[in-house]
Amino acid sequence: MQSIQDQIHETSSQNIVVSVDRIFSGSARLDGDAIVAFVRSLCHVSMDELNSNSPRMFSLLKLVEISYYNMGRIRLQWSRIWEIVGEHFNKVACSPLQDVAFFAVDSLRQLSMKFLEKGEFPNFRFQKEFLKPFEVIMKRNPSSTIRDMVVRCVTHFVDSQAKNIRSGWKNIFSVFQMAAADMDAQIVELAFQTCTHIVGVVFDRQFASVLDSFQDAVKCLSEFACNAAFPDTSMEAIRLIRQCAKYVAEKPQIFRDHAGEDLINVSEEDRVWVKGWFPVLFELSCIINRCKLDVRTRALTVMFEIMKNYGETFSQNWWIELFNVVFRIFDNMKLPDTQIEKIEWMTTTCNHALYAIVDVFTQFYDEIPEALVDDLYCQLKWCVNQDNEILAKSGTNCFENFVITCGQRFTPHIWERTCACILEIFRSTLPEILMIWRPDVESSGISAHKETTVPERTDSSFDYAAVESASSQHNRMALAGSAISVNSSTSDQQESILSNRLSPTNSIERLSKTQSDYHLFQILTIKCVVQLELIQTIDDIVFYPSTSKKEDLHNIAIAQALANASSGQQNLAYFTHLDDTRDDHGMYNNMHFDQLLLLIDCLIESHMFARAFNSNHEQRNLLWKAGYRGKAKPNLLTQETHSIACAFRILFRLYTDPKRNDSMDVLKRRILKLAHTSLEYYVTLQSESHRDAWTSVLILIFTKFLKLNEDRFKYFSGDIYSIVAEIVVFDLKPELRYILREFLLRVGRVFNVNSD
Repeated sequence: MQSIQDQIHETSSQNIVVSVDRIFSGSARLDGDAIVAFVRSLCHVSMDELNSNSPRMFSLLKLVEISYYNMGRIRLQWSRIWEIVGEHFNKVACSPLQDVAFFAVDSLRQLSMKFLEKGEFPNFRFQKEFLKPFEVIMKRNPSSTIRDMVVRCVTHFVDSQAKNIRSGWKNIFSVFQMAAADMDAQIVELAFQTCTHIVGVVFDRQFASVLDSFQDAVKCLSEFACNAAFPDTSMEAIRLIRQCAKYVAEKPQIFRDHAGEDLINVSEEDRVWVKGWFPVLFELSCIINRCKLDVRTRALTVMFEIMKNYGETFSQNWWIELFNVVFRIFDNMKLPDTQIEKIEWMTTTCNHALYAIVDVFTQFYDEIPEALVDDLYCQLKWCVNQDNEILAKSGTNCFENFVITCGQRFTPHIWERTCACILEIFRSTLPEILMIWRPDVESSGISAHKETTVPERTDSSFDYAAVESASSQHNRMALAGSAISVNSSTSDQQESILSNRLSPTNSIERLSKTQSDYHLFQILTIKCVVQLELIQTIDDIVFYPSTSKKEDLHNIAIAQALANASSGQQNLAYFTHLDDTRDDHGMYNNMHFDQLLLLIDCLIESHMFARAFNSNHEQRNLLWKAGYRGKAKPNLLTQETHSIACAFRILFRLYTDPKRNDSMDVLKRRILKLAHTSLEYYVTLQSESHRDAWTSVLILIFTKFLKLNEDRFKYFSGDIYSIVAEIVVFDLKPELRYILREFLLRVGRVFNVNSD
């Protein structure tokens, strides 16, 4: 009897189960509003079950079943259902109970597989909605086990349903992007392997279906590259970004034909940039700004390789947007905070980027908008004015390379901007503090002097008298016809400061002052180096690199040849032979007369400053005792001689150019004045080493005079003859002595002083 009752009870229970199942299976027959209400209620019951002391997953399981039963509904109804169910799974999958979370993720996986099998119509986004819970779980659940499971689920979708995925790619790349930042090696490795498969295989087979998510794919790879815990993965991720660039280059028509919702107002041509090139190049720039040296160097190399390989297809507005991104590398706000990292960044990344930018400009100069040249010059000036010698020198070298390579294609406006840039760099790097520094001047005083501005010249000629006055008085310096003088109250301030600093209580202040001076001396040294580099840059731009060195060597050879020749008319052949020998690889022929005069003025400014400093022995002693420039008294001899030599070269080149005949009077006056002041300065020099440094300059000057025709030679030689007579009393180098002998002999012939 008991067994019969048990059978009746079992049969009754089975009937109840079947009846209950019919409720859920019959939910497919409910209308749109009814099914939404039913699902919402079931979610509430499920949450109550899971939050009880003895959690149950019955209602959660039934939610999965309902999802299966109703998956055939029209997409709009299904979207309303999934909005509720998906949110419930988001909460359940983030449960602290791992079994519950595991079941929720596994249920999502099964539902997603079923849903993805149906595919997706064009312009629909239901896959994106359906797969959204995987993103939420990956973001909110801290459990590495659950996160690993999410990555495995998504990997399974890619492996088995890639051909059916459309809008769901966005969710997939979002999950992998979060996995890329993980510290769990297993999660990172699995996610990256799948991304490698997508880029290498899926992109190749069905690129059009992934196009909407191309930007997400590149951003995902960028995140892998920025995970410092996995350097090998970082390098490989950059390689995949490079491969993405190859797809953009090979399949531009797919981008043009694709008109997504966000591209309605974008032209077909610009779609290639907006959806293809820009994401690739932007993410590479992000890697550069975020990563350590080896990774960012690789990203920098790849970014510029892409520009060089595919830049010919870029339109002008693309270049403008691109360099807005590239120039962020030099953004002060993005530089590292610590001094060591900042130095490393400038010496490596900024330096590398600067050369690469100039390479791109020279390669695509005709395609790049002219307005970007101003931006390039701004970056070059920024580099030159940094407290980093390597970067500062690179700035001048890159400037020179750019002008020499592209100068023949410059418009008059660009030449004006180029010369203005040279002037700005010259003035900003002139080491003015050398002339006014005092051991006990407070930093505020130094800053005040450093910020002193230089008034603009109203005349194209340089005020030699002002500088000579500065040189003789030793208490001021001349810049463009003006003098910067030390405040008369400085000495009183120094005495007060000195008495205070002798106190033991001020040891910290003394240490701070020493460190401040050391840093200041470093800056001044860099400015001196840049001045020399800039002088050489002007010489190389106007005459082409190595031309002036060859000329100097040839002048020495002429002087040595004169030593072995008898005096007389035949020696003139050594000079007339090279009268018309010109190396036109430089930019001389492309520059306007006024622009060349501007460069000459820059050179003379630099020369006069160096001259004033070299003559100021008191100031040099102060700097030497303070530790500036090591064991010997600091000097600017190279700056003094190289600048004046370059100025003479340009002046004589202009003077002997038949195309500049309309400016002969101006040039004659400038040459004569500069020669006169230079030779007068030479005879006042007390140091033999200082005079020796001028030997090559004097050889250049007199060789240039000897190459002139009779009338021109007569004009100049008569004016400087008396100074030459004073020069010959010095113990001169043999080469200079023979050149002067030839000069005096020719003077005799021109003025009919001797029988020859």
